[in-house]
Amino acid sequence: MATTKTLTDLKLDFVRNLENTGRASATILAYRKDLEQLIEYLEKQGKNTIEPIRPLDIEAFRDSLRSQNYTDKSVSRKLNAVKTFFGWLVTQKILENDPAAPVAHPRYENPPPRILTRMEYRALRDAARGDLRISAIIESMLQTGIRIGEVSNLRLEDVQGDKILIKAYESQPEREIPLNEPAKQALHQYLAIRPKAQTTHVFVTKTGRPLLVRNIRSAIDRYFKEAGIEDAKVNDMRNTFIAHQLKSGVDIVTVSKIAGHRRLSTTEHYLQFVERKESRRGAKLDEL
Repeated sequence: MATTKTLTDLKLDFVRNLENTGRASATILAYRKDLEQLIEYLEKQGKNTIEPIRPLDIEAFRDSLRSQNYTDKSVSRKLNAVKTFFGWLVTQKILENDPAAPVAHPRYENPPPRILTRMEYRALRDAARGDLRISAIIESMLQTGIRIGEVSNLRLEDVQGDKILIKAYESQPEREIPLNEPAKQALHQYLAIRPKAQTTHVFVTKTGRPLLVRNIRSAIDRYFKEAGIEDAKVNDMRNTFIAHQLKSGVDIVTVSKIAGHRRLSTTEHYLQFVERKESRRGAKLDEL
């Protein structure tokens, strides 16, 4: 079915569809930016509607990204957004033939997850010891595997004695995560000095505003540097929690559920990087 809409118009329709179907906000943002990059490239070639676009155009866009020193992983992710967009146009009967379908992804290997050593995460703790707020965040992430976005969105009512509640959001279902003594103690020490605030967010700034993801990341990156830990990122604490629990023999289903993995295969991926004890169904989470 022919359409008079421009590529930009169709991109907006596609983004609205993603929003209406409940896709994660980070996914929507990434797809939108990737498609804007594609559209900018195609418009420079004099193409601002879908009719003249051919597989060679998509291949040329892919190759232009590689010439700009994007990694093969980044190129593949951007190409996935392009393929999803054109696939949607076909399902909507706006396009009959998908020009992105025959375009191949670049091959790449995922690097192994960065798992902090005992010496490294102890050094990180020591570096942040004088900062009760960041210490509580570090301890929470190490002992529960909670995501940085979940840390930022955690509310006071979500901290419930021996557990924290992660409310359902976007495509993630609600889940409960047990709190061990180090995590409970770190949270208790921080909450005792937490600034008064109108918001119920657990972690707030000195002026009582919610602590944003970028604030958390920059603070922890600073403590990684102070601790002399190289090539480490905030998400590596989550990697460390998952790997450590699997190594200690906690069954994979339990670890996957606590980590909030939607697929068991995501958790299984870590098994190749740890020497695993015999799995024990119902085994308690180990302290780091």
